Amino acid sequence: MRGLTGIAMVVATFLLAGCDGGASATSETMGPADYEKALRTALETATPGTVITIPPGKHPMTRSLVLNTSGVTIRGAGMDNTILSFAGQIAGAEGLLVNASDFTIEDLAIEDARGDALKVNEGKNIAIRRVRTEWTRGPNTENGAYGIYPVQTENTLIEGAVAIAASDAGIYVGQSRNVVIRDSRAEFNVAGIEIENTIGADVYNNLATNNTGGILVFNMPDLAQPGHATRVYNNRVLANNTANFGAPGTAVASVPAGSGVVINSNDQVEVFDNEIGGNNTANVLVSSYFSAGYSNDRTTAASFDPYPEGIYVYNNTFTPGGSAPGRDSLNALRVAMFGDSGALPDVIWDGVQDSAKFVDGVLPAQLAICIDNGASELLSIDAANESANPALVTDRHRCSIAKLPAIVLVGPLAAT
Repeated sequence: MRGLTGIAMVVATFLLAGCDGGASATSETMGPADYEKALRTALETATPGTVITIPPGKHPMTRSLVLNTSGVTIRGAGMDNTILSFAGQIAGAEGLLVNASDFTIEDLAIEDARGDALKVNEGKNIAIRRVRTEWTRGPNTENGAYGIYPVQTENTLIEGAVAIAASDAGIYVGQSRNVVIRDSRAEFNVAGIEIENTIGADVYNNLATNNTGGILVFNMPDLAQPGHATRVYNNRVLANNTANFGAPGTAVASVPAGSGVVINSNDQVEVFDNEIGGNNTANVLVSSYFSAGYSNDRTTAASFDPYPEGIYVYNNTFTPGGSAPGRDSLNALRVAMFGDSGALPDVIWDGVQDSAKFVDGVLPAQLAICIDNGASELLSIDAANESANPALVTDRHRCSIAKLPAIVLVGPLAAT
């Protein structure tokens, strides 16, 4: 019988060649431990231009997989056919960690990782297509934080992805530039899709449902890069009412169940042409850092601006929401203003503004919160004064802002 090293080399050769038939036939005759070692060898010995093909089947993994070589493609036979299962993981902080550029991963699933499922760190030209990340026991605080997790990347495409039951965010892009997330589904996560401290993102044609919060656009105070310029459009953001199961102290742990689109401390955000409804707290929430409910021990970067400014909500189709807010204070406000059977309006704003930027008592037009969405109303909860004077302020915010340009992917992703 061939020794373990020899088996690993043979399978790695099949994998590197991208030969589905050879890899499938070989994997079926190997034990799980041998196949894991073979895949690990393929990743460790990959060179630029390598295509690693993972055959159909559920492949048990006991340790994190790591790729440090740029220019590599990892390809499965479909997100329901090729499954990397980390249910028995005993070591490593991620399922798959990629520290590389010009990277493509497609047509596979990563299940039950001990930590983040797929993390891509500090890469350029990243394509994540038809990848499913899932914790199969459903919502649970012990699940990994992030499903699909590119961080500090540039020129990144996520399309056709599915993310289920992450204890922080299902699809998350942080501290990045030039991002497109499209045609994907996020379900039963705390945050379905999250854009954080990212410059230039288009989020469109996605379904966010059954999360605690559907789509989040955040700036965190302790990160050097402040995010701005995100467009959220043509999405369905429906019934995001799952109880918050985020770990205490994390940013998403403060998101009330029933939140549709949430914008916090971020600027130049457009929300348009979406179908948003059935979110029990509110369909859209806009807030400053001061009412975000984060832990108070976070440091603050010099570039951090705690106020959301230049927010434009227009041409969305809203269906009823706001009837059972996931935070006691908001529910009390609902009853006080709209009665026992009433509902909060489509857009809730904490009402906190930077008076240092006022011109003649108001913010300049380009910094305003603008609502141009038919009969939809804007409620300021007057959070700075502990909701002493909440009020519908829709008429003052009937305005428009110059629209953002579309994100254009460049280089090898330009034609996609």
